[in-house]
Amino acid sequence: MKPNLKVKIGRLELKNPIMTASGTFGYGEEFNENFYDISKLGGIVTKGISLKPREGNPMPRVVETASGMLNSIGLQNVGVDDYIKGKLPYLKKTGALIVANVLGNNTNEYNKIASLLNPLDEIAALEVNISCPNVKKGGVQFGTDPKAAAGLVKSIRKVFKKTLIVKLSPNYHNIPLIAKSVADAGADAISLINTITAMAIDAETRRPILSAVTGGLSGPAIKPIALRMVWEASKAVKIPVIGIGGIMNITDVVEFLLAGASAVQIGTGNFLKPSIAFDLVKELEEYLQAHDISDVKELIGGLRV
Repeated sequence: MKPNLKVKIGRLELKNPIMTASGTFGYGEEFNENFYDISKLGGIVTKGISLKPREGNPMPRVVETASGMLNSIGLQNVGVDDYIKGKLPYLKKTGALIVANVLGNNTNEYNKIASLLNPLDEIAALEVNISCPNVKKGGVQFGTDPKAAAGLVKSIRKVFKKTLIVKLSPNYHNIPLIAKSVADAGADAISLINTITAMAIDAETRRPILSAVTGGLSGPAIKPIALRMVWEASKAVKIPVIGIGGIMNITDVVEFLLAGASAVQIGTGNFLKPSIAFDLVKELEEYLQAHDISDVKELIGGLRV
C-alpha cells in the first residue's frame, strides 16, 4: 500500500508536501511545457505580484556563490492585471494548485491585490511577502516589525477569505515573536525563510558584483539557518509552517518535516535541476515505504530533542 502524502495547509489539502518557491518557478509555464506535469506537485507559488508592473533592478542581478547563489532581481513582475489576464488562464488549465505570492509598498496595495484575487477560483491561497531583502520597498518594512506585520495581516484577512500564508524574513532577530504576531492576526500558515541579505565582491575591480550592491543569499548555504528558524516557528505557533531554504534532496525534505514543517518549498534547486520538485514527490514516497511509515504526517514535528 502506498503511504499517504496528503497534508493540510490552512483550509487547503495538498496532495503532497512538495511546493515550489516564489521567484524560482516563474509562472509555471516553462516547467509544465518542458519538464513535467506541475499538477503533480502539492502546489506552486508563482512569482511575486505587485499592483503595477515592476522592471526590477538593473543587471547584473544574479551571481553564484559558495554553496548557493545571490540574487537581486528586485521583484520584477508583470503586475496583477496582466497576471490575471495573461498568466492565470494557462495555469488554470494545468490543474495545479496555485498560490499567488503578493507584495506591496503599503497596506492599501496589498489589499487591492488581495481583493482582486479573492474571487478567482483558480487561486487557492495567497502568500504575503513581507520579507524580500532586495528592494527598499516591497513589504520588507512589515517583515521587521511584528506590530506592523500583524496589522497588515488583519487588513488583508478582511478582504481575502481563502488560505492566507505569510512569508517571514530571516533578517528579523526574533522569529517566534513575529510568527506568533501574524498567527494571532489571522494567518492560516507561515512560510520561511526568505533569502538572507548578503553580498559578493570582485577582487579585481574592487566593486560589488551585483548592481544593487547587496542581494538575497539562497541555496544549501542557508539550510542550517532555515532549519533552526522553522523549528523555532513551529514551536511558537499552532498553524502550519512551510519550510524553505537550500532543499536539494529528499534528506533535506525529511529534515524540514522533522523540524516542524508541514510542507516545503523548492527554490534554488529549480535552477540546478528543473525536475527536482517532481522527483522529490516520488523520492518522498520511496523514503516513507523504506522506513515503514504509512503517513507523511508521522514525520512532521518528529524531531527528538
